[in-house]
This record gives sequence, structure tokens and C-alpha cells, in this order.
Amino acid sequence: MSESSFDKTNLGWQLGQSQQRLQEWWELKTAQNIPNVKLPSWFDSPILGAIAKAAFWLILALLAVWASWQIWQLLRFYIHNFKKRNQTTDGSAKKTIKDLSVAEWLLRSQKLQQQGKYRQACRCLYMALLQRLNDAGTVVYQPSRTDGEYLQLIQQLPQPVPYETLIRIHEQLYFGNTEADASTFEQCQQAYQQIKD
Repeated sequence: MSESSFDKTNLGWQLGQSQQRLQEWWELKTAQNIPNVKLPSWFDSPILGAIAKAAFWLILALLAVWASWQIWQLLRFYIHNFKKRNQTTDGSAKKTIKDLSVAEWLLRSQKLQQQGKYRQACRCLYMALLQRLNDAGTVVYQPSRTDGEYLQLIQQLPQPVPYETLIRIHEQLYFGNTEADASTFEQCQQAYQQIKD
């Protein structure tokens, strides 16, 4: 092989050399601008190193505990709302329309109202409403129907307002953040009386 068959230089090698020179120049300039500061001898103490390491792990542990607490609070909120929606202390949701008559739903409602369980008492009035509609053949009860679907179906009735009141209150109590109290139950009861008349 002759000497002329080898390249003496190429573009990649030249770029590498230029980059290396630039890095060396930068290191030289930055080293000149940084003052040579001597740290006190106690700064290199093993005790100080142990304290710093302990403080680091303590702060990290506290951050982990804080983050866990925040996540727990968030989960607890969602778990509480989920349980609240599915909670039945009197078992009324376990019964279907076909299991109880209108009179039985109304009786349950009165008992729960007397116990101060307004949310469940309102639910029983709602179930009595659905039972009435089912018995009359106006709106056939289907467990999969939503309150929104019931609202659409009752629009054909001559006076849909009291029906709407009961359905909307039920929707707010079971799918919103509304709390039931005596006045909420009173609204439900008045709406149901208007339907009955």
C-alpha cells in the first residue's frame, strides 16, 4: 500500500479536534474565574457528614409521609363518596320495585324520617313514585334506567313538575354532594302529595 491511499485528515476528525479545543478553552476560562476558596477544617468532619446525611433522609422521609397523606386524603374523599352513593342502612336499595308496594315504601319513608335518616327517607319516596308509575303502566320500572331517562319519560304526564322535583332531589342526593335534612324531606313529601292528589 502506498502512502497516498490513506487520508491524512477527514471532516469528522477535524470536528472532533475543534470540539476538544473548545472544551479545553472553556475549562481554562471558568477555572480562572472561580476563586480558590478554602473551606474550614471542621467542614470535612465525619460528624457533620453524618448529620447532613441524616437530615437528607429525614427530609426525604417527611416528604414521602406528606405525599402519602395527600394521596390518602384524596382516596378517602373518593371512597367516602362511593360508599355514600351505595350505602343503605335500611336495606331499601336492596329491595326492588317488585318487592315492595307503594304503601310499604311510604311506611319505610315515615319510619326513616322519624329516625332522622332523611336521605334514605327521600329515597323511599322516590321508590314509591317509581312503584306508582310502574303499577299504573305509565313508566315501566327498569333498574338500569337513570334519573335522566325517568325525567324524559315523565314529560308526557299532565303535571310533570312534582315528579321532576322528586327525581331531581334523588339525583342530587345520590349522585351529587347534597346532604339531606328535614327541609329536603319536606320538599320530597310535598311533591309526592301533589302526585297523589
